[in-house]
Amino acid sequence: MTKTEQQLKRSIAEWITFSIASFILAIIVSLVGYTWLNEKNQPPILSVTKKQTIREINGQFYVPFEVVNSGGDTAESVQIMAELLINGITETGEQQIDFLSSGESEEGAFIFSHNPRQGQLNLRVGSYKLP
Repeated sequence: MTKTEQQLKRSIAEWITFSIASFILAIIVSLVGYTWLNEKNQPPILSVTKKQTIREINGQFYVPFEVVNSGGDTAESVQIMAELLINGITETGEQQIDFLSSGESEEGAFIFSHNPRQGQLNLRVGSYKLP
């Protein structure tokens, strides 16, 4: 055998190593392509919902809520506002969530001195900023 024929002939260990490296490279390229094709190029889409269970502790009413970012971008400084109107009396509350990435949700609670079941309670997202 000549020297050129020996260089062309590969051992089993070399073929196994080459196959594993090629497989890993193919997975990485596929994941990058998948992420690029499925990336949401949308601004944050924020929604807030009130949970059904309102707790009363020491004359204060705790109203739990959940805020969800179903958009593509991250939102910072998300401001959640609550307004309770009972017989002409208005109580308000504000919450600030520092960071809400795409698909993420956060929970919290507003605390009122009047029973929210006896009035009209409105929850809304007041504002956010982009990072």
